Amino acid sequence: MSSPLTKSLETILVVEDNPVVLKPVVMMLEHAGFHVLSASGAQEAMQIESEFAEKIHLLLSDVMMPGMPGPDLAKQLQRRRPQMRVVLMSGFTDGAVLLLNHGWHFIAKPFQANALLNRVNDALHSQTRAQETDRFDTRR
Repeated sequence: MSSPLTKSLETILVVEDNPVVLKPVVMMLEHAGFHVLSASGAQEAMQIESEFAEKIHLLLSDVMMPGMPGPDLAKQLQRRRPQMRVVLMSGFTDGAVLLLNHGWHFIAKPFQANALLNRVNDALHSQTRAQETDRFDTRR
């Protein structure tokens, strides 16, 4: 674990419309040494992304959000930042693993800190599958 004075080399944009989930997720990631940007929805996330000049290594977004769902946000942000990795999270896991064709990762809510950090690490350091199609695979 990094000390609070250690600047992480990896930046994560966390997007979650529920503050009861957003705050602890941000705290878990910061405690693990990541530089965290947080947004309470897709519009705020797009604003943060457009103003942030440095690299955003990973988007961690809720799937179901008012205004724009997480998968649509991920596609928009990856058009501008194609190297950005994606982890989507949801409490609705039936048919929610819609990520295989994009090389995205998924974590079911609720989750423990170690499960989140393992998934984030996997997403940041694993090879992604080619984004050959624009359709979702809803099979498990």
